[in-house]
Amino acid sequence: MATPTILAVFGPTGAGKTALAIALAQRLRSTGDRPVAVSADALQVYAGLETLTGVATPAERARLEHRLVSFVPVDARFSVAEHARLAHAEIDGLLHEGRTPIVVGGTGLYLRAALAELDLRPAAPDEIRAAWMDALARDGAPALHAELRRRAPWAAAGVDPNDAHRVVRLLELSDLGELEPPDGTQRPNQLWTEHTRHPTRLIGVTMDREALYARIEARVDAMVAAGAIEEVRAANAAGASETARKALGFDDLLAGDIDAMKRRTRNYAKRQLTWMRKLPGVEMVDLTRTTPEDAAAGLLGGRDPGAARP
Repeated sequence: MATPTILAVFGPTGAGKTALAIALAQRLRSTGDRPVAVSADALQVYAGLETLTGVATPAERARLEHRLVSFVPVDARFSVAEHARLAHAEIDGLLHEGRTPIVVGGTGLYLRAALAELDLRPAAPDEIRAAWMDALARDGAPALHAELRRRAPWAAAGVDPNDAHRVVRLLELSDLGELEPPDGTQRPNQLWTEHTRHPTRLIGVTMDREALYARIEARVDAMVAAGAIEEVRAANAAGASETARKALGFDDLLAGDIDAMKRRTRNYAKRQLTWMRKLPGVEMVDLTRTTPEDAAAGLLGGRDPGAARP
C-alpha cells in the first residue's frame, strides 16, 4: 500500500468544511481506505459547547468518525501545545494503521500545530497575564496595540488593533523577551511543504462573499434555534474557563445579542479567508456553485474541484 497522505481541510466558518471532509472520506472508502477526521479547532474540544462551536452532528459523525472533539470539560483550560501533542498522536497512529487522516479546522494556529512541529513559546506567568488583562479592561485593545507598535512595530503591523487576544499575547511575549524580530530567513507559512511532519495536501474551502455571509446568517439562526443560548448559559453556570469563553458568540449569546454574534462571525470568516489565501501550496475549492461530492471527485479524481454541477 502506498504511504497515506494527510488531507488537511481549512476554511472559514460556514463554508462547508465538514461536508467536504465527509465527501472526501466517501471517495476514499471506495478505494478501501478507512479515513478518520482529526479536528483542528480551538473550541470544538469543549464538551457542552457543541452547538455553539459547530461540532459535526451525530449524523455527520456516523458518516465520518471525528476525533479531538467534545473531550475537554468546559471549566478546563486548553492550549495549542496540548492540542499539538494529541493531534500528532492521532495522526501518527492513523498513518501507522495505513489510514488517511483528514485534518479539519478553522483555527489556523491549531491546524499548523497539528501538521507541523511548532516552536511554541512559553505561557506567561499569571502575574504578567493579569497585568495585561487589567490594562485591556482599563484602556482597550487599540491602546494596547499602540504600545505593541511602540515596542515592536514589525509585530504590530500584522495584527488587527481590535484583536485583543493576539495583542495581549504579543505583549506578554515582549515582557518575557520572547518577541524577536524576523531574521529574514524564516518563512512561517511554509508549513504545508517540507516543514510538515508528513506529506500533506492542504485544501482551502472558499465561497463567494455574499453566499458565505448568507450561510453564516442562517447558521447562527439555526444554532440559536437548536439551543445555543441555553448551552452558553449552562456553560457559564458551570464555570466555563477563560479559553472556553473564547468560543465565537459566547459573550454575545449570554447577552442575548444575536446580531452581534452574526457580525462577529462575518468578521472572523473574513480573517480566515485572508489567512488561507496566503498559504503556499493551498488547493482552493470554491463551494459556491458546486457540491462537496463533485469537489471531492475533482480533488481525488473525476472532476475539476470547484467546477459547477451542470
